[in-house]
Amino acid sequence: MVAAFVALLATNYNNRRIETMGMTMTQKILAAHAGLDRVEAGQLIEADLDLVLGNDITSPVAIKEMEKMNTEGVFDKDKIALVPDHFVPNKDIKSAEHCKCVREFAYRNEISNYFEVGEMGIEHALLPEKGLTVAGDVIIGADSHTCTYGALGAFSTGVGSTDMAAGMATGKAWFKVPSAIRFQLTGKPGKWVSGKDVILHIIGMIGVDGALYKSMEFTGDGVAHLSMDDRFTIANMAIEAGGKNGIFPVDEKAIAYMEEHSRKKYTIYEADEDAVYDAEYTIDLSELRPTVAFPHLPENTKTVDEITDDIKIDQVVIGSCTNGRLDDMRIAARVLQGRHVAKGMRCIILPATQAIYMQAMEEGLLKTFIEAGAVVSTPTCGPCLGGYMGILAAGERCVSTTNRNFVGRMGHVDSEVYLASPAVAAASAVTGRITDPKKLDKGGR
Repeated sequence: MVAAFVALLATNYNNRRIETMGMTMTQKILAAHAGLDRVEAGQLIEADLDLVLGNDITSPVAIKEMEKMNTEGVFDKDKIALVPDHFVPNKDIKSAEHCKCVREFAYRNEISNYFEVGEMGIEHALLPEKGLTVAGDVIIGADSHTCTYGALGAFSTGVGSTDMAAGMATGKAWFKVPSAIRFQLTGKPGKWVSGKDVILHIIGMIGVDGALYKSMEFTGDGVAHLSMDDRFTIANMAIEAGGKNGIFPVDEKAIAYMEEHSRKKYTIYEADEDAVYDAEYTIDLSELRPTVAFPHLPENTKTVDEITDDIKIDQVVIGSCTNGRLDDMRIAARVLQGRHVAKGMRCIILPATQAIYMQAMEEGLLKTFIEAGAVVSTPTCGPCLGGYMGILAAGERCVSTTNRNFVGRMGHVDSEVYLASPAVAAASAVTGRITDPKKLDKGGR
């Protein structure tokens, strides 16, 4: 019934199309998965899915909805990923029951990509590492930061648990084809400037609704100067600007990453030269400075040079699906090497996956963190959503490498979260106040 309705709308839409323009990367991927020669912004389509993702919070809801459908099982046990990561290891009885629900569903349906404690990680770092996300894929996940995989040239977006249930049952989802904004990146970032600073700059520029239901497409010669970890960070926070997805062109770095991590076949799509964009922005990466988003929105940004107040903090969190990757661990360790966190400071570091944790251990990064007075946690989303492993009390402030700083996001409604890069977060842990990491280069504490 739904498929027929979508097909009717698509037919009517095509019948009134008069002028044909080029397509963006996202539109080409969606057209291919919908079995169409072309699509246009605003068109309703039904597309085949390459991967359906859920976590320990969203999956139990989807599982219950799927049970109501009276289906005999999932559409493809190899194209579903279930990753308990938000309250894992379980923090209480309720979270244990949620994980039990997911675990039993995974075993019952022989889900290939179910990741239990000991092999799990934060979902949006784990799936690319496991090779489950590649260029040209269409991926939905019952988590808003599913847009992360656009770093590899995939169309990936967050959905509700009901859509996840339908996706697991049918292998299909309907979409309204998004229009796009193009961000032309030029130049090379300076020292201590990372992908987190790039995306915070963009969100500060266009606002938290500046890309509402649009595809954020990142292009330009500056992309070559961004590591894959930088790109994952930028794509991850497209949703914080309201974006439907974020996406990067597939270059040598992306291909090398996929060939290292995945055996899946990938497909490279490129935007047409006459593709239509709602807006275009040019950003010179060489002019950017470390940037901090003040409470209580990611758009409330200031560069470290613009911060004139002495903002004392109580906690630092370095990790999450945004900044818990190996580059992030290395940058934090560079700042913390030979230094110690300020007295009374709580510095919590969370490598995003077991593999990242292991590599950080082999490189001596964990030793650096512990000698500096930080605590290193097993991979978990815990503090990012105010779940556990770092809850804030009333009046406390945290500098965090996570992605949201809404009221009460990390604990008490009277607490404050300042979003920043691993470099800024680590420097702030050393001084006990929001700090430009460049100041430590000059012999600071």
